[in-house]
Amino acid sequence: MRRVIVLFASLAVLVACNKEPPSGASAGPETSGAQTNARAVETATAPAASTAPSGEPARAEIGAPAPDFALKDLDGNEVRLSSFKGKTVVLEWFNPGCPFVDKSHTKGSLKDAAKKHAKSGIVWLAVNSGAAGKQGHGVDANRAGAKKYGMDHPILLDESGAVGKAYGATNTPHVFVVDAKGTLVYRGAVDNSPDGEGESPTDGKLVSYVDEAVAAVAAGKAPATAETKAYGCGVKYAQ
Repeated sequence: MRRVIVLFASLAVLVACNKEPPSGASAGPETSGAQTNARAVETATAPAASTAPSGEPARAEIGAPAPDFALKDLDGNEVRLSSFKGKTVVLEWFNPGCPFVDKSHTKGSLKDAAKKHAKSGIVWLAVNSGAAGKQGHGVDANRAGAKKYGMDHPILLDESGAVGKAYGATNTPHVFVVDAKGTLVYRGAVDNSPDGEGESPTDGKLVSYVDEAVAAVAAGKAPATAETKAYGCGVKYAQ
């Protein structure tokens, strides 16, 4: 009889040890050496904190590969950044309802900038990360903007804001330059004239950071100025 009791007790312990904790339950304060080692290995081999979750764009960093993306243009055609590898690409965050965008495209450094650079093979893409119901959102508003500013290059719609946030786009205009290898080499303001008109440069002389960055890349050099603070309207994200 005593042997039977001992047998049942042993079986009960085995069942308790092998039973999985309820879903969502946290581990207790005591951890075996094997579990501790396993967690140490897992931590050591886990991706760095800066790595974007699966399915999300990587975060943009100067000197690192520019996050790839695929967005629809105003005609519904998909445009993928990586398809332009081998060419320098300028990304311009755009909002046709923003006064700074208007001034930059009618009087300032963005007036005919895309057309000028296209002559030397530069790809120029405008990106609108405005959410539904926000200023400058929608195909019609962007078509009207393209017509007003004589824009022949694609305007890409990023309504979720995922691409804009991956690049850290904060303003319109906000410009990013990607070299032929797909490396992000410049991000920031179009120029040093925060009124957008090109008439009030902060240093007394107008400097187009975009022109400088593109010229440096063409010469096989890194831009002298890799990052500046963008000016203009805030990007009209959903949140």
